[in-house]
Formats: sequence, structure tokens, C-alpha cells
Amino acid sequence: MPQPIKIELLAPARDGAVAVEAIRHGADAVYIGAESFGARAAAGNSTDDIARVVDYAHRFDARVYVTVNTIVYDSELKAVERLVRRLYTAGVDAVIVQDMALLRMDIPPIALHASTQCDTRTPARARFLQDVGFSQIVLPRELSLREIEAVKRAVDVPLEAFVHGALCVSYSGDCHASAVLRGRSANRGECAQICRLPYDLYDGADKCVERGRHLLSLRDMNLSDRLEAMLDAGVSSLKIEGRLKDVGYVKNIVAHYRRALDDIFARSGGRYCALSSGEVRLGFDPSPSKSFNRGFTRYFLDGPRQGGMASIYTPKSQGERVGVVSSVRGGVIEARLDVELANGDGLACFTPGKSLQGFRLNRVDGSRLYPAGSVSLSPGTVLYRNSDKAFDDILARPSATRTIGVSMRLGVVGSDRLALEVIDVRGNEVTVVRDVGVIAPARSGQNEARRRVLSKLGGTDYELSELVDEVGDRFIAAGVLAALRREAVGLLDAAQAVRYRRELRRPECGGAVFPDGPELSYHENVANALARRFYEEHGASLVCPAIEVESPRRVSGLTVMTTRYCLRRELGACLREDGAARLAGPLRLESGDIALGLEFDCRNCRMHVNVLDGKKKKQ
Repeated sequence: MPQPIKIELLAPARDGAVAVEAIRHGADAVYIGAESFGARAAAGNSTDDIARVVDYAHRFDARVYVTVNTIVYDSELKAVERLVRRLYTAGVDAVIVQDMALLRMDIPPIALHASTQCDTRTPARARFLQDVGFSQIVLPRELSLREIEAVKRAVDVPLEAFVHGALCVSYSGDCHASAVLRGRSANRGECAQICRLPYDLYDGADKCVERGRHLLSLRDMNLSDRLEAMLDAGVSSLKIEGRLKDVGYVKNIVAHYRRALDDIFARSGGRYCALSSGEVRLGFDPSPSKSFNRGFTRYFLDGPRQGGMASIYTPKSQGERVGVVSSVRGGVIEARLDVELANGDGLACFTPGKSLQGFRLNRVDGSRLYPAGSVSLSPGTVLYRNSDKAFDDILARPSATRTIGVSMRLGVVGSDRLALEVIDVRGNEVTVVRDVGVIAPARSGQNEARRRVLSKLGGTDYELSELVDEVGDRFIAAGVLAALRREAVGLLDAAQAVRYRRELRRPECGGAVFPDGPELSYHENVANALARRFYEEHGASLVCPAIEVESPRRVSGLTVMTTRYCLRRELGACLREDGAARLAGPLRLESGDIALGLEFDCRNCRMHVNVLDGKKKKQ
């Protein structure tokens, strides 16, 4: 029978405490930002903190990946080298990178993962990244199952794909809106989130057809019900987005996907199994709708869709639908509720103008809701709960345990020695033998008493799952048994530390040719001499520098976003469908001092967002 495919549930961590909770709640791996050069500048961590996460994770065979996925300037190359050396010494399993300069740096043989910022849209590019030494490839969120299958046929390395969380409207790594319009580069971890702004949409006749809508703001991804299809397509690392999310969010979402994956493994007939070890026990029922979300979408996993991808009325958390307003009298809301609400819950609803209004409940009496402040609602208004007080209180406390199962065999060697053999589910096996002198017979059965002592593993990662007691009716002092147990646990810890092996960097194939050359535009984000050299050695003859290094001479008309999301399709006005006449082009978006032109590449089903010189808004 073939070996099962090991599947990795990969969780985000903004700091060490969140990383530990992610693993405790079922993550097989975490990704966390280093002190610098991560694509979330606000989520940096010291190497010492990361080393502590590594120590905890490796106990459960879980992995720790560190993001060093910004583009790097020439003046920073040595600093990145020093950082990666420290991470390697700390025991980190892999570094997630965007800048090809790392393939030319003097660094240890740490495994390298190609970040989603590498924009790996095609099988050819995936094969190239594998051939130049990447051990894992993070796929764009935009790919369909068919496209994932095609990439998998081209490579042997594991494929990593997002399954949950916020969506960038642009292909990751190919968004320059923040850098050009606000001087804050997304590829340097400083995204200004231009996509979440409210926009006015103008048609070709200068008519405003949508006003103050978040037309580039996407819903959150949720592929809970498509996990098995993703595994069958070749994905082996399932990634949750959210390195800025709080610990409650991470606990809930990780636990939800852990439970879903374990169900898949149980019915897979041994085809799939978890990458890490240990049994997770939850103290709550996870529910993605109870954590921050803008509404959910599968995005493009099942191919092109007509609408339903954007959250055009608000970029804020909508939460779960809980009921409908029946009436409002004297500030008291009477509602038809789908679920039971509680004092302190946070509710939200859309006003007639479609803006999101939020309020907290001071008191709940059945279907009668008493807001903490004044609210203006009308009958028929749909209510959403975006803060579940009881649920949040559970997540604020210890809410899961994770333990390593051990089997013990206790026996007598000769007439005066006691032996305790211990095997854990990770594959470690140790034996402790202790001279205890003459072992006297007992006046009564001792099996249960010995089990109680040997099973006292609180404060450790271990839990007794089986005990074979071969001592019989002989008396062993509890102190002797406790000493044997403590020594065995120490040896198990030491055995795990020795047994755990990190994957090392793959060798680079010098003959690999960059498939999208030979001319490289600013879209490839080349920001330093080492990256330029890398591309030139792999077939690129003309390398244009990144926008962050050399500002374009002319900004007007510059493409700052390339997206598979199509605003026309979202609004029911696809140029290839019957609704094309509903929106006469060219279309443009305006928000404050920002003016963006929309260009539709129907052949490739993509939308390009370009900077415009100025506004043409009618007064």
C-alpha cells in the first residue's frame, strides 16, 4: 500500500503567542514574520521569539516558516543574509521569499519557499521555480482546480494554496497602486489598501453609475467545502491568510479547518494524513462566520463566476446573519431571530443607503433587543452579528489542548531492577532501567495504583494511551514510579530533538530558463543587483527595475493592478455576455485624489487598473 500523502494545515501568526495557539488548535505549520523584510511590516518578531516557537512546534512535528518576502534593495542585501543565518540557527524550517536575490546570497542551506508574491500563474513558471531551488510553491489565489492540476503535473515539490481569509484584488506581487499613489509599497510590506477605498464609477458618457461603493474590495475566501477537491488536485499545504489577525480569529479558523481535514483523512482510506503529530481536543465548536469576515466567496476555484466576489457596500466585518427586524418602538428592537442573542453582542445592519451600521446590545430579552445607544432601523432590516460575546469569551481563555500519545510497558528485570519502556506516536522509543533493590510482594493488587502514578503527565506534552503492566502483585513505591516516568519523559524530549530533521534547500539547475523572458518589465520587481544577475543567468537579456527603485517617467496610463476579478462581470455587464450594453465604456473609478481607468482584457479574462492623469468628474 502506498504511503499516505502528508497534508499541511498552515496557519498565520502575528507573534509567538499566536503561533503557539495555532499549533495547539491543530496547525501543522505556522508562518510568522521576521523582525524585518516581511510583507506585513506591522507583524515583525525577534529571532529569539521565533526560536521559542520553533521549540514548541517541533515537539509536535509541526513546522515554522518565516516570511522574508519583501523586495530587497542593494543596501540591504547583507542585512538579509545575516537575518537568514540567524533564522537557520534558530531552527526555522523554511524561509518564504519573493526576491530572487536570496538565491545568490551567502546563506545556509535553509529551504526556500516561493511566496505568492512570485505570481506563479503558469505551470512553466512553477517548474522554473522548482528547478532553481524552491522547495515549496505558494500558488496565486486566483487559480481554478483545473489550473492547479496543470501546475501539479509540471512539478514534484509541494504546492501551497490559500483556503481562507482576505483576498487581494490584484495578483499578489503585481500590485503597484499603493506604491505609485501613496508612496507605500505593498512589496515592501506597507500596503495602503487602495482596494478597500470607496469609489465612484463613471461610464463613457461621464455619468456616475455607482457612488461611494467599495468596488475593488473583495469578500473573504472560504474553501471549507472544497478541501478534498483541492487535495485531489495536488495541493498539499492549505494556507490560512491573516498575519495581522488576533489570537481569537486564529484559534477559531485553525480549529475549523483541522476538524474538516481530520474528517477527510478518516474517510480517505489512508490516502491522506496530517503532517504533524498529536491529538487536538477543542473546548468549543469552531465557526468561521463568528470571526471577522466580509462575506465569503470561493473566488475562482471552480472557474469564472458571474458576480458575488466583491463586498461593495463595506470593507468591514459583516458577521453572521441572525435575524430580521419586526419593529422598533421606544428604542427597543423587536426581531425574528434565527439564533439566541446575548447581552454584549455586537450587531450590524445595512442602512437604506447600503452603508454598514453597527451597535452593541445592552440587554436581550428573548426577541426584544435593547441597544446600548440610539439606532435607526426599519422593519425588514436584516441583522448580522459581528461580535458574539459568549464565543469571544471562550476564545479569550484556554480553549484547546494538544497531546502526544504514549504507550508504556512496565516490567521487572532480574530480581531487583525495574524497566519502563515508552513509545510515542511520533516514533520515538526509550527505556529507563532502575535498580530498586528487592521487590517485595504486595498484599493487594497494584495495577490501578501504578497506572495512576504513571499517567500523571500533566505539565508535559504527553498523555498515556496504553499501559502494559507486567510487574504483577508486587509492591513498587509511588516515588520510584514517578522518577521512572520523569526520566522517560525527559528522554522522549531529547529523542524528539535528535530525530527531527529539517528539509534543506534544493540544488539549483543552471540550465533552467526563465519562461517569461527575455525582457523583464517592472512587474517582476527586480530591486537589486543580485536579482538582476539571477535573471540574466537564467536567460533574461533586458531587466527593467522595480517601480520602487526607478520611478516610471510617465505615471498616466501605468498599470498598477492586474486582476482576474472583473468589475463588469461583478455588476452584470460582462462584455462577452448580454449585459454589456448596461455599462458603456470607457469606465473609470474615482476616490478623493485617485483616478483609475479600467481596461478589460476579455481574451484572457483579466482587468487592468491604470492610473489616470486627473479627474473628469462632473459637478
